[in-house]
Amino acid sequence: MSKTIQALRGMNDLSPNESPLWQWVEGQLRETFATYGYSEIRSPIIESTDLFKRGVGEATDIVEKEMFTFSRDEEKESFTLRPEGTAGCVRAAIEHGWIYNQEQRLWYIGPMFRYERPQKGRYRQFHQAGVEIFGIPNAEADAELILLTARLWEKLGIRQHVKLQLNSIGGLDVRTQYREALVAFLQNHLDVLKQDPDSERRLTTNPLRILDTKNQALQALLNHAPKLHDFLDEESKAHFARLCTILDDMGVEYEINQKLVRGLDYYNKTVFEWVTDALGSQGTVCGGGRYDGLVAQLGGHASEGVGFAIGLERLVLLVQEINPHIRLPRTVDIYILHSGEGTTSPAFRLAELIRQAFPHLRTMLHTSGGNFKKQFKRADKSGAKLALVLGENEVAEGTVVIKDLFGESEQITVQQCELIAELQQRFSQ
Repeated sequence: MSKTIQALRGMNDLSPNESPLWQWVEGQLRETFATYGYSEIRSPIIESTDLFKRGVGEATDIVEKEMFTFSRDEEKESFTLRPEGTAGCVRAAIEHGWIYNQEQRLWYIGPMFRYERPQKGRYRQFHQAGVEIFGIPNAEADAELILLTARLWEKLGIRQHVKLQLNSIGGLDVRTQYREALVAFLQNHLDVLKQDPDSERRLTTNPLRILDTKNQALQALLNHAPKLHDFLDEESKAHFARLCTILDDMGVEYEINQKLVRGLDYYNKTVFEWVTDALGSQGTVCGGGRYDGLVAQLGGHASEGVGFAIGLERLVLLVQEINPHIRLPRTVDIYILHSGEGTTSPAFRLAELIRQAFPHLRTMLHTSGGNFKKQFKRADKSGAKLALVLGENEVAEGTVVIKDLFGESEQITVQQCELIAELQQRFSQ
């Protein structure tokens, strides 16, 4: 026998038993985005490598060590599987003129790719849903995104298990001044910094990311470091105060975390994360913020931006953890059984008639033969609410047997011309 081929490390298959929950979660996402008036876009999963170097930042972990990048010699161009969604969304918006002198609210969903150590809820091919607002500079746009996510958590039944963390990181001038102060402080404590090799490296490349270290000794030291909010300009302070006022008025609880900076270079002013400890150690379910300079940085006319991304693997795990017995839509509503001479074509016609009359119902036709006992076992396993049975007698008499597979009502025989009305009544209850 030839050797079997397995999925690449960090690439995850989704089974038929798992996909209904994913479909339900994705449906709640789409419904919520639509409720707020956002429009879907779909962009390529492969982009020019320069897009992420310029947009995400060459000193970020993503660009330095996590991107899947390749090239073809004859094209003399480097390509990258997208590691995040914002840069590609901005590229598309600039290229097609979606945000030129206008406001725009967009959302997307799909796979992203990062080369990192696979673990539960984190894969090399993972999935994100993201939302981006363009052309609105004020804090009301930031607040709307946070309110949108809060409503989504309510719909998913996880609202009490996620907490909102907020921060303002100001503009480029603010971060430059703060960076100098932070570096000067840390250079006086190199003995502690050396305990975390990633942070030691970031001292010369991306010092603000040191604030996000998981090293406890370094975190304790950072409690005595200069505070970013002491460097904020008046505009950033006013923007952040306005955001907090709106959230207070709307009853949204939050924690101001001055160590929250996010991992990408394009952020300014507001940054936020929804975090949970329901999956063990604290993890981020949703993160985002404002990126007012990114559009111009990628070659477009200046346009403010703010957005967020949700990691779907972690979100689905959280929903499973909080609501293990969540009731999902059936994968099959009606299962059609048939056996005997001359029953195949009538069964096919019956199935198509039902699908035409009830496009929202899931109708499955048994096609693998066998006696009725075997077919009923398949029907029960499918989880269908009703079984429709066609035998030679039913075909001859123009009838069909309706059997409730959950035993809620008696088995009956109806004329096929009456079937649609009967099903209408059964599924409207």
